[in-house]
Formats: sequence, structure tokens, C-alpha cells
Amino acid sequence: MNIKKVVVIGSGTMGSGIAAHLCNANVPVTLLDLTTEISEQARERIKKSRPPLLIDKSKIDNINVGNINDDFKVVNEADWIVEAVVERIDIKHNIYEKIFKKRKAGSIISSNTSSIPISVLSEKLSAEDKKDFCITHFFNPVRYMDLLEIVKSENNDLNKIDTLKKFCEISLGKGAIVCNDTPGFLGNRIGVFAMQIAMTEAFKMKMSIEEADAVFGRPMGIPKTGVFGLYDLIGIDLMADVLKSFIKELPQSDEFQEVAKEIPLVKKLIETGYTGRKGKGGFYRMNKVDNKKILEAINLETGEYHPTQKINIKSDKVDLKALINRDDKYGEYAWSVISKIINYASSLVPGITDEFNDIDEAMRLGFNWSKGPFEMLEEIGVANFFDKFQNYEGNKFLENLSKTKDEKFHGIRQKYTDIETLGKVKKTATNIDGNSSASIYRFDDYNIVEFTTKANALDYDSMEALKKATDKPLIIINESMQFSAGVNLSYTMEFANKGDFKSIEKFVGYFQETCKHLKYSDHPVVSAPSGLTLGGGFEVMVQSNFVASHTNIVVGLVEAIVGLIPAGGGCKEMLARWLDTEEAKNDPHYAPLKVFDIIGYGKTATSPVEAEPMKYLKPEDKKIMNRNSLLEVAKDILKNNKDFKAPLETKFNLPGKAVKEEMNKILEKLYNEKVILDHGLLVAQELSHVLSGGDTTIDKTLSEDDLYKLELDAFMKLIETEKTQDRIKHTLATGKPLVN
Repeated sequence: MNIKKVVVIGSGTMGSGIAAHLCNANVPVTLLDLTTEISEQARERIKKSRPPLLIDKSKIDNINVGNINDDFKVVNEADWIVEAVVERIDIKHNIYEKIFKKRKAGSIISSNTSSIPISVLSEKLSAEDKKDFCITHFFNPVRYMDLLEIVKSENNDLNKIDTLKKFCEISLGKGAIVCNDTPGFLGNRIGVFAMQIAMTEAFKMKMSIEEADAVFGRPMGIPKTGVFGLYDLIGIDLMADVLKSFIKELPQSDEFQEVAKEIPLVKKLIETGYTGRKGKGGFYRMNKVDNKKILEAINLETGEYHPTQKINIKSDKVDLKALINRDDKYGEYAWSVISKIINYASSLVPGITDEFNDIDEAMRLGFNWSKGPFEMLEEIGVANFFDKFQNYEGNKFLENLSKTKDEKFHGIRQKYTDIETLGKVKKTATNIDGNSSASIYRFDDYNIVEFTTKANALDYDSMEALKKATDKPLIIINESMQFSAGVNLSYTMEFANKGDFKSIEKFVGYFQETCKHLKYSDHPVVSAPSGLTLGGGFEVMVQSNFVASHTNIVVGLVEAIVGLIPAGGGCKEMLARWLDTEEAKNDPHYAPLKVFDIIGYGKTATSPVEAEPMKYLKPEDKKIMNRNSLLEVAKDILKNNKDFKAPLETKFNLPGKAVKEEMNKILEKLYNEKVILDHGLLVAQELSHVLSGGDTTIDKTLSEDDLYKLELDAFMKLIETEKTQDRIKHTLATGKPLVN
């Protein structure tokens, strides 16, 4: 059975997100709600959504809208009907009665519930209808969250479940994990327990919320929001409802019952309207003092707010062994939380899933953890874990492991998919090389480089690893959320603060040299980006020979925002691409002006479809829905280019002063209208000097090295200014741009 038409019933947040993502996959979908007006409003919200739910706004044409009274006949044409209405069982049962009367034989019906068991949802269905009914639990936002839990029952036609899984994996790009019908399924059962443990242990150990979030965050391979920040983001009142659902569904003997107990401070916050970011604040709040906004944090003991304290536990990298062995309260807290998560997750095997591996993947895909509980155990080491943890009576998984002491118990990763993923392949490397900023996985006929810094920011060691890995065909790819957020600004500012601009110049020169080496290497280089691919990350990608891009890419040259210009070949490569257009062949000013506009405004694209018109990506670059498939596609590119020859070096003929005058007129207007201020003007003038070709004329041919030199000179002039340094410091401190 092929899934060619889909109906989604319910146009709220989840229904709209599912419909939008089906559009991204070019699957015709009809969105139904109580009235057509409600469905039309949902379609408008999809078009205007931020971050965008659509990879291209024109995809909205794939959505038809209607209402469940006048337009329900579309159900009999659908191969898959997704119910995404409110979490009320009576309403759901009424919808199912209508669906099963109208649907065509053999179609799949699923509910996008996060809390109601399939046994309850399907209790009024016939035995025959139950075969085709399951739960498809998407995570929000649907486009960006990779996890899809398909919950099966003993009644299901397993061939149907397999068909649905493959469709969602291949067409929708999801990490589709089939699991049993247990409360919270996989992701939420472990994820919410982990949040509650992190919170309750912070209360017990008298940690401040800033301290708890500093530990239960990047040092543990968990998103930087931490637990209290995540509570505020989700909504404290919503989390309270989730916990009530778990308390109701789980047996009294389950450890979850203890951590889900109501906390007086949390109750008070909800009662006073402090429900998180959507309310007046939560564990954190914004307050105005002397007309200045100040972020405040609550004291868990007194309930009073105070200005947030920046906590630096000096642990940017995920090193769980070092973290749990620290002889301070941070180490004690980390061990208490991690050991309890591992104990709880392992106690649920095989109840919630036969494959413990799936729990790890659910936490990666649904909660953006870099390691799941069992991978945490693997990294800590089995012997080390049992040296520190003895309270596992009744936990069959840990009891068995304590006897075998098998340090390699984890085995193959990502068993839920047949795709040859990066996670699977890394474990088969013939040799592992690299340094503190990047790993090199060496195989018989190719290498992989994976960046390993915070946000995969690039530094000298990153470049050294890339250069070293070009002794064979090379794939640059990462398992973490980002390809690379660009050059490490903190690394650069360390030199700037000491006035050591020679070291900055040396680093940027080495960055250029490395990128040029990638482009003209004897062996092909493939970049396989996903997530942030900005600044220096883009420059690595664009100077690779081939690109296989995930659809959820944020790509662009954003250096102007921090008072710099791209200096790793970004200006050069964008000029080369725009010079290769018909318009540029007829108008020598066309390419410099186009690139001036794109880089000057720091324009970014949030999908390959948006990236192509800006020439951040080429039409021949591969675009892939399933992030897991990036490695397979990259390897196919290498196989298809065994006779690879490095490209010829690009030559440039640029107008120089003539186009620079045109750019200056644009800048004068923007300055007079206060769109840009003094330093913004200086940055743009340096950019115009580079993109015009400097002191050149149209009949003079420039080499790539000439363009690299222009970039480097402009970069150094700007980094030495106090106002660029102010911009960088402000961005590093607040995550927001400074206009000066």
C-alpha cells in the first residue's frame, strides 16, 4: 500500500504542524476542523509561522481545508487519516465512529496523542478496525523534531505499521520508532522523569536554579535551557497536567510517582499566573529596574526573585566521567541525577520496548540529548557505575549487567532504522584520529570529520583536522544539532583582549588556506550539513566539492552582524556564483551588488529551497528530508566520483571603483535614514571594498588569492576596532546583536 493522500482532523498546533510537514514532502493533505474558517486560519498561521513550518511558502498549495460536516467525504479517498483533536476521549471516539464509517478499506488511521493509551482510544472499535489503528506521536514543532513514536497494539496488522513507518521515515524524514502501549511511550516517559529528577534533586540539595541548569545542560549533553528553563519554555501549568496524567496511569510502585508529587512552590507559581514564558514568568522572569530589563531567577527556598547569576562550572564539553567525579556540589548533583535516570530507564526494559537502544534514540530525537541513558552508562563505564551505585534491586537489566560487567553491552546504535547512519558507521571505523575540536574517523577508502566543539564553532584545531583528513576522500558531517555556527568568536576575542592581532591574522590565514585546500584537494570533499551552517561553517561547506544538505538547514554569511566581514572565502565564493549568471555576463555590476545585499544584511535561508535563489546552495546540491540519510547520500556521491579531478581555479574580473560608488550611494541613503549607524557604515564600506575587487578595473584579472587577501585585510581592520569588539562581546554575552 502506498500513502498518496492524507487527511488531518484537527487544525491546532499539532494538526497544523503535521499538515505542514506533509506539504514539505509534497504529499496532498486536507486539513479539517469544526468550521472551514478555523481550518483557513490554521493555514494562514502555517504561512506566517516562525520558525517556518514550511521549507518553502509555495508548499502551502498542497493543503486543502474544510470542515468535518460538509467535507468529511475526503476521508474515503485518504490512505492515512490522522486525528489530532483535543485530548478528550469522548470527542475522539465520536471522530473514530465517523472515520471508520467513511474510510476506504485498508486505510491507516492514527491518533496524535501524547498521553491516552491505545487500548482506551480503540476500545469501541471492532477487531477488524483495530488492525488499522495506531498512535503516531509527533513532537512539536513537527518540521524540526525528528522523533515520531508509532505506538502499536497486539491487534495491529504489523505490515500496515511497517508501511507507515517506512513512509514516515523516507518521505517525512522522521526517526520513526515503534513502541509498546505504555504511559508516556518512550520519549516522554524518560524525558519527563529526567526533568523531575533534575528538579527534585535541586530542591533537595539546595542548588540554585542557575546552578542546576548549568549542570543539567551542555555538560551532560542536554540542551542549554536546563531543567528550569525548559519548564518555563513548555509551561509550568502544562507540565503539571502531564504529571497528573502520569500519576493516574502509572502503578503506585513506579518510581515516577515519587518525583511527580506536587511541589508547593510550583503550585504557588501556577496559582499566581507565573506559568512560564507564556505567563508573567516562571522560574525565570524579566523585570524592569530603572527602565532596564533584567532577567531574574527564583530562589527555590524563599520564593523570592533575584538577578540571575552566571554560573560557569568550567565544563563546556560532554565528559560524564569527569563531571560525576568532581569533588564539589556540581559533581554530586550530576551523579545523583544521571544515576537515577539510568536506573529508571533500565528498569523499564523490556516493558516499554524490547530494544533499550530505542530509549537512547528517543531522547536524542525527541529531546535533543547528545547521549541517551544507556550511552551515558556506556561512557561512564559499567565497572565505574557499579562502584558508585548499588541500589538496583529488582532492576533485572542492571542485575544482569552487574554480573556480566560487559563494558561493550551497548552494541549497535540506531537499531530502529535500516539506514546506514553516522551513529552506526562511527563504531566501525578502522582508526579514530583528530584533536580536541574535531574527530577523524578513518575507513579503508574514505574519512569522516565530525566537529566536536560547542555549536561546532571552528578554531585552529578544527582546520587542522580537516586538512589532515584529505589524504582520502572526505565527508564532513556531524551528529549534533548544528553543522557549524561559524568561527569561535570566544577564541578570537581571547587574542583581541590581549591585543594579539597577529595571532588572529595567522588563524584567519590558516582558515583560508584550509578552505582552499579542501576545494582543490586531490580527493573529493563532501559536506553534509544540517542545522546551523553559518559564517565559517558556510565557508567550509561552500568550498567543498559536493554538498548533501538536510532540509532543516539555516545557512548564510552573518559576519556583518558582529561587525566583521566573511574572511574564509565566503565573499569570494558568493561572487564566483553570482558572476556565473547570465545577468552578470551582461552587467559587470550585477554580481557585486547582489552579494553586497546578501552579505550586508546577513541574510539567511531556513531551507535548501530558500537557499538556492541566494546561491548559498546550487541546484545540483543534494537535498535530503531524512537527516539519517545524509551519510548514505554523501557516500554515494564519493562512489559516483571515483575519477574526480579538482576544479580549475576561479578568476575574477570586477569593476572596482565604479561599482563601489554605486554601493556608497546605497549606504549613504541607509545612513541618512538611520537604518545603519556609524560602525554599520564602516563595516559595509569594508565589505564594498572587497566585493568591488578593491583597487582594480574590469579589464584586470584577479586570482582567488587576491580575493582572500582583500577579505583578510578588511577583517583585520575591523577586528582591531573597539566597536567591532563591543559587538562581539555583546553577542557572546546576550546572544543578541548590538547596533552601534
